[in-house]
Amino acid sequence: MKKALLLLLIFLFTQTLIGQQIELSNEAKISVLTIGPGSSLNDAFGHSAFRIRDISKGIDWVYGYGEYDFDTPNFYLKFAQGKLNYLISKDGFQKFYRVYSYYDRTIKEQVLNLSQPEKQKLFNFLVNNYKPKNRAYLYEFFFDNCATKIKDVANITLNNNIAFTEPEDFKQQTFRTLIHNNLNKNSWGSLGIDVALGSVIDKKATLEQHMFLPENIYKFFENATIKNSDTPLVKESKTLYTQKNTYKSSPFLSSPLLIFGIIGFLIFFITYKDSKKQKRSKWLDTSLFCITGIVGVFILFLWFATDHTGTHQNYNLLWAFALNLFMVPQLLKKKTSNWFVKYLKLLVILLCLMTLHWIIGVQVFAIGLIPFLIALFIRYLYLVKYFNKQVIKQ
Repeated sequence: MKKALLLLLIFLFTQTLIGQQIELSNEAKISVLTIGPGSSLNDAFGHSAFRIRDISKGIDWVYGYGEYDFDTPNFYLKFAQGKLNYLISKDGFQKFYRVYSYYDRTIKEQVLNLSQPEKQKLFNFLVNNYKPKNRAYLYEFFFDNCATKIKDVANITLNNNIAFTEPEDFKQQTFRTLIHNNLNKNSWGSLGIDVALGSVIDKKATLEQHMFLPENIYKFFENATIKNSDTPLVKESKTLYTQKNTYKSSPFLSSPLLIFGIIGFLIFFITYKDSKKQKRSKWLDTSLFCITGIVGVFILFLWFATDHTGTHQNYNLLWAFALNLFMVPQLLKKKTSNWFVKYLKLLVILLCLMTLHWIIGVQVFAIGLIPFLIALFIRYLYLVKYFNKQVIKQ
């Protein structure tokens, strides 16, 4: 009984200490940390965080909005559906610095030009946000991520009195271009993004929407002022760690352009041989229809069955036509139905429409797929000719 009472008192005392509000001293500094890109796809866009430093209070903490819990039930399903909650994290600055310097990622710091009440307000917001009941937020790559949270919290602190202006050499770009700026276009990561994300990201981002990337948080904060005073938002900028090695891009020998170039050549070669022998390689057509159909189903799932905003209006469906899966039985028949020729002509038209969408800028597609798409177009044309002859014979 005494032990239970003692434990209860300790618990209540601990909760009281946690619940007490820490008052920052006049020496306190609040800054934005910008982490440079890493070598992997999930690190390619960098990271942003707040640093709260108050030497007299023994505080040197980093709050970021990029943590997720792998123990979340149905983690991968929720991730695919766009329903995965991310968490605000809190780390000691030394640990934070050691981790990112170990992975050789540049760390830049911008000390914010805040009054004492504003520092306290921002700090209190982060402390409250870190409480278990408040930590989670629904992550959205373009509009609610680790970088946009920095902008949002800063705006809350300053009552939306931050005036963002165009950085030097600023050029308004689409969301996709902003992504491509951080990736090698001829990489598997870039190809995956270009297949999964739709035409909605080919619209130009507004001034503030550019700040979904940490590097742009740094650029825009550097030029921002506080309204009605023209006071710079950033008091001091410095680089805490500089990347020592330059990350090498993936070798061309394993790049999508080469791999799909080889696949495209094989499709073209087999089509040429089939044409000479007046026959059809069923295994090739079945494979192509299965692959394009499965990719099409995947795109439809991302568009209609998830909460991802960037996967909408995806015209990759013009080449990855989901109905192709249902056409496989036609390809396996000795004699196909007469209407199947019309279906093949539709596939040719869809590829032409896709090219038109690309030319006029409705949607940008993966450059690595170009050889495959050309070969697919040639194969469809051959199948139209081949099955037309069958219809005439009938």
